[in-house]
Amino acid sequence: MSPQQSVQEIFRTADCVCFDVDSTVIQDEGIDELANFCGKGDEVKRLTAEAMGGNMTFQEALKKRLDIIRPSVSQVQDFLDKFPVRLTPGISQLVKALQERGVTVYLVSGGFRSLIEPVAEKLGIPSSHIFANRLKFYFNGEYAGFDENEPTSRSGGKGLVIRRLKEQHGYQRLIMIGDGATDAEACPPADGFIGFGGNVTREEVRKKASWYVTDFQELVQNLTIQTK
Repeated sequence: MSPQQSVQEIFRTADCVCFDVDSTVIQDEGIDELANFCGKGDEVKRLTAEAMGGNMTFQEALKKRLDIIRPSVSQVQDFLDKFPVRLTPGISQLVKALQERGVTVYLVSGGFRSLIEPVAEKLGIPSSHIFANRLKFYFNGEYAGFDENEPTSRSGGKGLVIRRLKEQHGYQRLIMIGDGATDAEACPPADGFIGFGGNVTREEVRKKASWYVTDFQELVQNLTIQTK
């Protein structure tokens, strides 16, 4: 069995699937879009590209980007009101197919919980199944930083979340799906990693992935193949 066939087999029989959110479940990078909305788009986009390319620690990149944006409560709410979620084609069907098979689905993201909750709601994923960063605000609504204790705020954080999920729930066949370096490095402890390039292709991730797809329909179709 080839490495790709091995991952396909784990995916077909998975008891848990964890999705990255930005540029995977949704078509955009949430932090870039929020930065654009706050008038800080170009500065932040450069840092995001560096972070996804693995050129600095995730927490360094997160802190630098947020120090540039400094979003207030009202800005975050205005952004959510004016920019509805753009789901990646096929993701709704895939999540539904997994849930119908009894597979538990989580969203594990280095993005912000406040931007991801509407995504989870659209996909029928409970908010308790979101692992993401929390923005902090002062009482007057101004930006006060982010919760540095959240595992997803650090390099290797997605792997830590997955390890905890496996310990707490006993998942035996857990798959991580995502477009970035932080997703690839979460396997292990994930039992398999599927690289996704439907919104953006990152060459270093494509090289690391035993199975790399650019359309969620390929995963939906894989679920319908009967295991021998």
